[in-house]
Amino acid sequence: MKIKLPNIIPIFPLNGVIYFPKTNLPLNIFEPRYLSLVNDCMKSNKYMGMIQSKKDSSSVYKVGCLGKITENKKTEDGRAQINLVGITRFEIKKEINNNKSYKEFEVSYDKFKEDLVSQKNFKKIDSIKELSEKIKFFFKKNGLLLNWREFEKLDQNQRINTLAMIAPISNEEKQTILESINLQSKTKTLSEIVEFYLHESYANKLTLQ
Repeated sequence: MKIKLPNIIPIFPLNGVIYFPKTNLPLNIFEPRYLSLVNDCMKSNKYMGMIQSKKDSSSVYKVGCLGKITENKKTEDGRAQINLVGITRFEIKKEINNNKSYKEFEVSYDKFKEDLVSQKNFKKIDSIKELSEKIKFFFKKNGLLLNWREFEKLDQNQRINTLAMIAPISNEEKQTILESINLQSKTKTLSEIVEFYLHESYANKLTLQ
């Protein structure tokens, strides 16, 4: 069954938060304009876009992720605690003039059709296993813990998306992975980034000796 996605969506820009399809993102909303956004979403299709705002700028990147609100709890002090489930990435086409306190954009999902395809239809990518071993070493070096047994239960795309979200790499590097069109390119990009950090760490160790 084909999902009908809105071509105009409300956007929640947030620096330092990179959000991928098929992942969960809990958010604590307290700004009045974004509380208004959540309220409006709940009255319609529950879809909202998450996108990273650029550093030292009021502008946003061109690619973000559409999420659907699956939980919405109101706190006594007026905050909204929501959970978003990632649906698909989108590309911004233009901003919509509105009289609302938050921004809306016209978006396209055409570049990221693979996000909506069942993972059962994908061939197994051997490089993901190789990347997992590299990531385990990288995480250990940075003192990060991950339940690898549970991680191995995820499908290929969920693994790459999860690793990209939690890896100790820069927001710009995470954005590059987000903008990679398909699973193969995401895997290659993440692998190259991790290799760079491991190589840099090794080079620094040699320099200090």
